[in-house]
Order: sequence, then C-alpha cells, then structure tokens
Amino acid sequence: MLLFQKRFHAGLKSGEVTLTFRHWHTPRVKVGGRYRCHPIGVLEVDEINRVQARDITEQDARKAGFPSREELFEYLSDGRELNDETQLFRVVLHHGGDGDRVAIALDDALSSDDVEAITKKLARLDKNGPWTMQTLRIIEQHPQVAARILAKKMGRDRDPFKVDVRKLKRLGLTQSFEIGYEISPRGRAYLAAIGK
Repeated sequence: MLLFQKRFHAGLKSGEVTLTFRHWHTPRVKVGGRYRCHPIGVLEVDEINRVQARDITEQDARKAGFPSREELFEYLSDGRELNDETQLFRVVLHHGGDGDRVAIALDDALSSDDVEAITKKLARLDKNGPWTMQTLRIIEQHPQVAARILAKKMGRDRDPFKVDVRKLKRLGLTQSFEIGYEISPRGRAYLAAIGK
C-alpha cells in the first residue's frame, strides 16, 4: 500500500515526483508491483532499496516532491527521531495509468506469431469497416487527450468510440488514464513491427 498526501498527487501523475521515502520495518511494496492509490490511479514500483538518511541527496528530495533535503527530513521526522543513521526505504516509482489495463499491455517482446495473431484479431474487429488502425494512430498522436476530443477528430460519437477503445485495450494495445489514453508498450511494439 502506498499512501500520499494530496500535495503530491499532481507531481505523481505528471511524472515530476518519482521517489518516496518510507519508515517501514519491512518492505510493503515490491519491484514491479502496481498499487492503486486513489485518486491518483496506479503507481508502479521500479526499485526499492534500504538507505540511511545521510545518503539522501538534494536531488532525491526534489524527486520526492520537496524543495529541499531539509524539508524532506522535516516531513519524515513527523514526531519520530531522525538522524543520519535512520534506516529508510527509498522507493522509485512512476504513474501507471488509472488501473484499467490488462497485464499483457506491458509485454512488448512480440514474436512474428504474436504480430500475426494481433493482426488477425484487428481484422476481425474491422469486419464491418476499418477503424482499428485509425484509432490507434489518433491515440498515438494525442496521448492523454479526452475521449470526446479524440472521437470528434474521427467524426464519431464519444460513447461508441470509448467502447471500441476498450476492445483495443483488451488486446493490450492501449492503456487508460484519468483523462484519455496512450498506446501501451505492447501497442508500440506492434505498430513498430507492422511499420504502418
């Protein structure tokens, strides 16, 4: 579980805050773990290490959302004794969307069979008229833009557009954010493989 005060939410979502320090006896998160943090969405842990307070730098403080190391230490002390030897967990993380993502979205090691299978699935979705590639491209060109704006660019109504994006998401090709979408790592690998 990762909890953050409201003042850190915007930085976590924008990618400005990529680090947190915790007074844990044992780790409460694991590398690669995805943790829902309302109302931020999902935070993904990239790295976790035990450090002493003396090892924390000014740059670390800024990455954790503080103007200075001194202010970070003041926050961490919060009624506890904090000195150079105090043991803390240093957690490197990033915003991973709103949590509405399938596991394979992160799998970007596509074989030729994978590419062929995705192509066949997209062809089935296109059986009543092509829309899949145009939708992927509009999301690629306009990441984290509201669905109503993307739908308008395609001359479509918002709700049917969102239904179609969910179909692409189930294939692991897109991921959702609080506002809009992005092409997932799997989706980027697929588009690179087909060269369109």
